[in-house]
Amino acid sequence: MEQNKAIGGIMAKSARHFKRDGTEYKGATHKMPDGSLHSGKTHGKTSVKLFHFKDLSKKAKEKANAR
Repeated sequence: MEQNKAIGGIMAKSARHFKRDGTEYKGATHKMPDGSLHSGKTHGKTSVKLFHFKDLSKKAKEKANAR
């Protein structure tokens, strides 16, 4: 585990991240000023908000589990 001062907690390096629809995301990420995690090394037009599995909708969780 690594200390992540940006969010004030401990996160596992292997934490899986997902797009809102349940598609797993494995690329570079960056933190927004509000603390949310987005895709891409830096923010751009194609950046999207990322979620942990527990924060996905029921439908998105079903899609994530199907993979």
